[in-house]
Amino acid sequence: MKKLIIINGPNLNLLGKREPAIYGSLSFTEFLEEIKGKYPTVQIDYFQSNIEGVLIDKLHEVGFAFDGIILNAGAYTHTSIGIGDAVKGIETPVVEVHISNTFGREEFRHQSYISPNAKGVILGFGLQSYELAIQSFL
Repeated sequence: MKKLIIINGPNLNLLGKREPAIYGSLSFTEFLEEIKGKYPTVQIDYFQSNIEGVLIDKLHEVGFAFDGIILNAGAYTHTSIGIGDAVKGIETPVVEVHISNTFGREEFRHQSYISPNAKGVILGFGLQSYELAIQSFL
């Protein structure tokens, strides 16, 4: 059984409530239950934090024990050299995910400190971006 983890960064705990025109009206918990039902032969763990250092600690914790990490670092994608370095320092492949098309948004969202060390980047497909990332590990 493949062992994957989805790690979400700041403000993604507000999915379903925050800017539904951009992020949709489904909570991540609801989405996670749906996705686990679609992939019963895959262990899908989930972690979310609004705190940069906690996200780095989680990457260190799982970065040598899982088959894949699906990472949406939220705004930290564009600001955190530390999270980028954590992705570079672990063995588990990471797929960077974004719900919105970051290149269609503010200029500062066009830079990613994660992308250079990620297996791949999926963005702009709403919550389906996570499912596409799961499929990339199968």
